[in-house]
Amino acid sequence: MKKHINIRNILAGVAALSLGLSGCSDEFLDRPPLDAIVDANFYQNDDQILAASAPLYNIVWFAYNDKASHGIGDARGGILTSGSYQLENVRFNTTGETPENGAAWRAFYNVVAQSNSLINNIESFAGEDVTDRIKNHGLAEGRFMRGLAFSYLVQNWGAVPIITNNTTLLQDTTLTRNTEESVWQFIIKDIRFAAENLPESSVQTGRLNKWSAEGLLAKMYLTRAGVSGSRNQTDLDSAAYFAKRVIDNSGASLMENYEDLFKMANNNNEETLAALQWTYNAGQAGAWGAQNSVQAFLAFGSEITGFGDGWGGDIGASKWMLDLYEDYTFDTRRKATFMFPGDHYPYITQVPAGGTAQELRVPARSNDGARDYNGRAWVKKYVVGRPEDNDGKVVQQGTEINTYILRLADVYLVYAEAILSKDPSEALTYVNLVRERAGVSPLTSVTWEDIFEERMREFAMEGQAWYEFTRLHYYNPELTYQILSEQDRGTFRIYPDKLPDPTLWDVEIPDDDTSPRFFNVNASNFLIPIPSSELSRAPNLRKPPVPYDFSSGE
Repeated sequence: MKKHINIRNILAGVAALSLGLSGCSDEFLDRPPLDAIVDANFYQNDDQILAASAPLYNIVWFAYNDKASHGIGDARGGILTSGSYQLENVRFNTTGETPENGAAWRAFYNVVAQSNSLINNIESFAGEDVTDRIKNHGLAEGRFMRGLAFSYLVQNWGAVPIITNNTTLLQDTTLTRNTEESVWQFIIKDIRFAAENLPESSVQTGRLNKWSAEGLLAKMYLTRAGVSGSRNQTDLDSAAYFAKRVIDNSGASLMENYEDLFKMANNNNEETLAALQWTYNAGQAGAWGAQNSVQAFLAFGSEITGFGDGWGGDIGASKWMLDLYEDYTFDTRRKATFMFPGDHYPYITQVPAGGTAQELRVPARSNDGARDYNGRAWVKKYVVGRPEDNDGKVVQQGTEINTYILRLADVYLVYAEAILSKDPSEALTYVNLVRERAGVSPLTSVTWEDIFEERMREFAMEGQAWYEFTRLHYYNPELTYQILSEQDRGTFRIYPDKLPDPTLWDVEIPDDDTSPRFFNVNASNFLIPIPSSELSRAPNLRKPPVPYDFSSGE
C-alpha cells in the first residue's frame, strides 16, 4: 500500500489506493470500491455523490498526516527536537531524498488527483436524480480540498504545476511549473467556489460547510497578502471580512477546556470548522491509510498505546518552543501538547512491562531510581492512549482522532492579524479570548510578534508552525531567517522539582552534549527541494515557471 506515486502518474497512483471500507459504523465513512467511484454509471443520486467525495477526508491525506505533517509542519518550524528521528527536518537539511519530502509531495498531488476526478466525474456523469444542491456540494468539496492541497504545495516548494485534468496529464510530456502568483490565484478561486456552494450546515457530521470554506478563505487571503513582497491591504481586508463572518455566523465556539480538543470522544466538536475524518481499524478492513497513524510515531512508548508502536521516545518539544510558554503550569496548552516528567493524565492508562494498569504519570526517573531519565518533553497532542481509554477504537498504528484542518481559535487569530494595523483594540480582544481559554493573563496591547507567538503556542504539534514562517517569508524573508536561525533546536533534559505533583521544571543542557543547537537558515535552504525522484521523471520541473492559463475556465 505504501506505493511510490509521481505527479506524472497521479491518476494511476490514486487508482492504486483501496478506497473500499467494510465494517464502518459511520455512514459518512462507508464508501464504495474505487471501480464504482470512477464508473460513469455510479454518479446517479445524491448518496453516490457523497460517497464519491468521502475519500477526500482521509486516505488521500494519509502520506502527509502519517509522519510528514509533524516532520515538516512542526520539526522544520522549530517545534520539535530529536536525537535521531526527523533530524534532517529538525536541522534544516531537508533534501530531495528526505522521506517526509517525497511523502508530502505525493500526498498533496494525490489530493489534487482525487479532487480532479471527483470534479470531472460529477460534471460529466451526474444523473438526473442528483439534486443541484448535492451536485454543487460535491464540486465544492473537491475544490476546497484541491485548493488546500495547492496551498501546502506552493508554501513548501514555491512554483509548482497546476493540474486540473488527470487524463491529459498521463499523456503530458511537457509538465512545467506555474508561478507562485498563479498558484495563489488558483487557490483563491477554488476556495471561493467552495464558500459559494457549500451549505451553511453540514449535510453529515464532519462534512465541510460554508463556514469551513470562508474560514479557510480568510486564512488564504492572509497568507497571499504578502506574496508580492509587501502586505497587500486589499487581501488583508478580505481576510478580516471572511474571518469575521465565520466568527459572527458559523455558530462555532471555543471549547472550554483546551485539552478536550484532543480527545477522540470530542471529534467534530463545537470549535471544529474543518477536519480530516479517520477510521481506527481501516487497515484491518483492507483500506490502509484511512486511519490516523500519528500516535504510533508520537507516543513515547507502547505502554500507553497498548501495541508494539509508540516510537516517539526520542522526540519532544524544542527548547525554543518551551521558552515560548509564559508558565508551564498555568498555560493549559503546554500539558495538552507536551508531557513533562511527573505530569498526570487520568484519562490515559499506562501498563508498564510486567506491571499493572494505572493512570498515566509521565516517568521522571530511570529504573534504577536515578534522576536522569530520557529528558524529553514528550509529545502529548494527538496521543489518545490505549483501546480501553477510547471505547476500543485504537489498534496498532490506528486511531480515529480527527486531524484539524481549521478550528475557531485559528480564525480568531487570523482576524486579529488581518485587522491589527487598522483596529489594534479589536485585534487584542480576539487574542485575549484565545489566551483566556489557555489560562494565561490577558495582554494590555498586542503586536504582530504577540500574535505570532500565540499561534505557536496554540497550534504546536498541529503541523502549522512551518506555515507561519512561510507566510512571514513572503513579505519579510530576513526576519524569517533570523527567527529560524536563532531557534535552539538542540537536545536537553527536563526535571521536575518534586513528585508526584511537580509545579516547576528545570530544563538543562548536559555538559557532555556537544550536538549542534542552531542552524543557519537562508534563501538557499528555506524552500524544500522538489523530490529527486520527481525531477528525474519530469525534468521540465527544472525550467523557470510560467503563468497559468486561466482561460480554460478553472
